[in-house]
Amino acid sequence: MSAVLRTPFIRVEGDCFALGYQHGQARAAELRSFLDDGLCRLNRLLPAPVSPAELGPTIDAYLAEITAATPELAEEIQGLAAGADLDLREAVLLQVRREILGYQKIPTAGDCTTFASADPDPVLAQTVDLNGNLDDQISVLEIARAGTARRALVLSFGGLLGYLGLNSDGLAVGLNLVLGGEWGPGVPPYLAIRHLLDHAGSVEEAVGLLRELPLASSRNIVLCDRDGAAYVEALGTEFRVEYGPNVLHTNHFLHPDFAAQDEINVFARNSSVRRLEVCRSRLATAGTEPEDHFAVLSAPPINVTDNGDIRRERTVAAVVLCPGRGQLHLRPGDPVVHPTEIFTLS
Repeated sequence: MSAVLRTPFIRVEGDCFALGYQHGQARAAELRSFLDDGLCRLNRLLPAPVSPAELGPTIDAYLAEITAATPELAEEIQGLAAGADLDLREAVLLQVRREILGYQKIPTAGDCTTFASADPDPVLAQTVDLNGNLDDQISVLEIARAGTARRALVLSFGGLLGYLGLNSDGLAVGLNLVLGGEWGPGVPPYLAIRHLLDHAGSVEEAVGLLRELPLASSRNIVLCDRDGAAYVEALGTEFRVEYGPNVLHTNHFLHPDFAAQDEINVFARNSSVRRLEVCRSRLATAGTEPEDHFAVLSAPPINVTDNGDIRRERTVAAVVLCPGRGQLHLRPGDPVVHPTEIFTLS
């Protein structure tokens, strides 16, 4: 089924600054409100409140790393700030908010569950589980960058230039939070995913580009194209890659080289292991259409419903990416409640 779109859909085109400017201009009021809400809700989630002045040197350090590794995205952040009438540090904070938040040690019922398959029709599907009640910050970007024929569809939260998505070459990229190593100034994985969508046309190209980036925090990146799928676990400066026609991942490290360094708490690990097993079981009998994948994602324990605690991760969206069709299928909020919206590369 397809519903009338309720999620903001923003088409941006031009050079890097113009992309950011159009994005910022379209979401200016919402981004200002988000920043004014406890500093994009950080002060409702962190153990102790922080101020913009306190965060200033840290934000500057992140910007320096982003500029060195991905100068095009740094220019786009400048455009975002100009278009939304934000201070540059505010625009950078929107990109590095998850890194500022850091590890969450409280017991949790879940986080993202992701699976990808290259056969017979490439698909990457996942829940998006976040704390902070971020389902009111969702938008979808269609990006047409000057100088290239490659275009991208990107799911965004609160001014992020990237989160997950697909491009016109038939590459889809998703992610899972995994916890380990030292987090600090570098390229946030959300921006890294956008970099892959901008510059990679295949799983192999994406893996190569990812290895070159100084990531700011640990993450698992899931990749899919018409030829295969892979997951890439990133821990510090190290990467481990597993290829296959089908891949599945939740929130604990799967590669044995990283298992001993996993910082996930026992409650979250139990949830992660259970979701992985349930997802694998459901996929064994599921169909291959987007609505079949939503059925896999929409039932507990994979779908984590709201219990009223803003600090607790819950499912704020479910997404099915069909890179061969150039389509992003989205159920914003609780996927049981909201109908499917379909976004197609124009």
